[in-house]
Amino acid sequence: MGVETRASATLCGPARGADVAGTVNDPAARTEALTPAMFSLAVARLVATDPVLSGVVERWGPPPFWRHPEGFGGLVQGILAQQVSLESAVATFGTLEAALGAVEPAAFLTLDDAGLRAIGFSRQKAAYARGLAEAIVAGTLVMAELDTAPDAEVRRSLVQLKGIGRWTADVYLLFALRRPDAWPSGDLALAIAVQESWDWPDRPTWDALDAFAERWRPQRAVAARFLWHAYLSKRGRRPGGPA
Repeated sequence: MGVETRASATLCGPARGADVAGTVNDPAARTEALTPAMFSLAVARLVATDPVLSGVVERWGPPPFWRHPEGFGGLVQGILAQQVSLESAVATFGTLEAALGAVEPAAFLTLDDAGLRAIGFSRQKAAYARGLAEAIVAGTLVMAELDTAPDAEVRRSLVQLKGIGRWTADVYLLFALRRPDAWPSGDLALAIAVQESWDWPDRPTWDALDAFAERWRPQRAVAARFLWHAYLSKRGRRPGGPA
């Protein structure tokens, strides 16, 4: 299993437990990707059924349909978002794009440690991204196969890689593969958004947060975007999305 201290896309979050395989009756076993039309419909449904999420839209407008590219670039974005601010992760990925053009594994492997440090990678994250690129180039990880795999299978495949743990795998499912029920368990910004939006006196534990999110199945990925939208908007931070 990949080594990772999970982090929110905006704040740090601690590690959590292992995956549970989905079944054919589990939304996590389905592989359809959200489209803009599906997302808009899901937003409307949540607004109609959840008064707190409806209040988010009344105050700050509907949540953006934040997305990452599928494949290597999307996973690198997740790695960069671990334990740093949103602004830092976005800036580093933008610098990487400027250096490479297309963020592809073969091109990434042409960058040495000094080049990655200059772009903004820590030594540890450079090693994680390089290991990912090597696995793709060697064919031990076939990214195209993940596109149609169930959520639990995608997660199991990704966490075999060093530096990719449950949170990063879930972020990839949510933003790159656009799975409608992906939920990045252990995300601190989501916990803070729930605490603030529902006026809880204490921040929920990870187990309590996961249990609370069950109310939004099978659209937890859409609900997560509401919560990130509330968290960022309250702090005046909207630089392109939460991861």
